[in-house]
Amino acid sequence: MLYDLLIEPFVVFDFMRRALVGATALALSGGPVGVFLMLRRMSLTGDAMAHAILPGAAVGFLLYGLSLPAMTIGGLAAGFAVALAAGLVARTTALKEDAALAAFYLISLALGVTLVSLRGSNVDLLHVLFGTVLALDDATLLLVAGIATVTLGALALLYRPLVLECVDPGFLRSVSRAGAAAHLAFLALVVINLVGGFHALGTLLAVGMMMLPAASARFWSGDITVMIGVSTLVGMLSGAAGLILSYHTGLPAGPSIILVAGGAYIASLLVGPVDGLLWRLVPGRHLEA
Repeated sequence: MLYDLLIEPFVVFDFMRRALVGATALALSGGPVGVFLMLRRMSLTGDAMAHAILPGAAVGFLLYGLSLPAMTIGGLAAGFAVALAAGLVARTTALKEDAALAAFYLISLALGVTLVSLRGSNVDLLHVLFGTVLALDDATLLLVAGIATVTLGALALLYRPLVLECVDPGFLRSVSRAGAAAHLAFLALVVINLVGGFHALGTLLAVGMMMLPAASARFWSGDITVMIGVSTLVGMLSGAAGLILSYHTGLPAGPSIILVAGGAYIASLLVGPVDGLLWRLVPGRHLEA
């Protein structure tokens, strides 16, 4: 019974195995990035950047169709352009960076949907917005795996300044000039991970594999290293469980993965030992002299 329910779909169908590999790679890179986004209070920045890549990918689609290199290069270019533009606006005007990002991502989303609609069908639009995790080919898997490899290597190099900037940015500025470079490198990692997630989950759901596991991990530990491990594990389990749910119920695979990750977040919010809601109902011990 358990074999038929949990294992058989991945043994019998090649597309399920490919989807599992893709989701696992996204979890390996997106989990740590999501934790740092959350700790740096940039969670909505990730969502804005996910929408910002859409017009670049749409231009690649208009020129070359559903071409992996064209849509990847277009998405990267658009994501970096929006990040730089939002930073420039924030530094040269009275508008704050979050408001500038919100403006640019709304413009990007509307422009991207319009561009895809000019040439593509409703199926193409759904592909761009919600992804096709069950149709990942070798080239896309190599791209996602390459992004995960680059991300983990870069985070290993940037780990100390990133942690310091989360905990005490003033101290980091006083002892090192690495803060600005680490911030720019981290934004680049966010963009490339969103582009990788875009090919599997679409522009609307790509950020879900970053933020939902990271938010879940926050209720299980206050240690950054442990949070990264828990976030990655939740992402991997959500990918596998979402694919199984999709297989047995006929639901779309991408939304099923994000729904499972959302369920993990709700469960963590309720029963997580670090400030979970149910733990607040348990009376604590009185302080003793």
